[in-house]
Amino acid sequence: MFFHIVLERNMQLHPRHFGPHLRDKLVSKLMKDVEGTCSGRHGFVVAITGVEEIGKGLIREGTGFVTFPVKYQCVVFRPFKGEILEAVVTMVNKMGFFAEAGPVQIFVSNHLIPDDMEFQSGDMPNYTTSDGSVKIQKDSEVRLKIIGTRVDATEIFCIGTIKDDFLGVINDPGAAS
Repeated sequence: MFFHIVLERNMQLHPRHFGPHLRDKLVSKLMKDVEGTCSGRHGFVVAITGVEEIGKGLIREGTGFVTFPVKYQCVVFRPFKGEILEAVVTMVNKMGFFAEAGPVQIFVSNHLIPDDMEFQSGDMPNYTTSDGSVKIQKDSEVRLKIIGTRVDATEIFCIGTIKDDFLGVINDPGAAS
């Protein structure tokens, strides 16, 4: 799920950046440092949408660096248990498959794949139905449900299932060839 929230961060800036473009330097450094990172509490920072406030700088003794408190708005992505996501399969093996929905990696165990699908090894490992009509392989798009999340300080891991109504393959790249 995506959220638009306000966060704060202390930014250190070298004295060579002081001058008429100080604010621009702070904002570009903030974007470079924050976008694409993950905090366990808020999720993945997708984009900074605006800077609300830049506080007064505090000079660090001995270095000349100045620390500015910056309050900014950003869009974050955080998956929740029970959420339905569309993801792209990145790896298939006999234990299940891994899929990615944006920055989140989701593992779907073979116990959470419908019983009529069997693992097929070979040059392109996949899960295929007995009649061969549905195939899950690398680069397939699947709709899955998150049944568990584990949050670390810098990463979010998810377990998913496709063993439910309206879940499974939504686009198979192998069918086009």
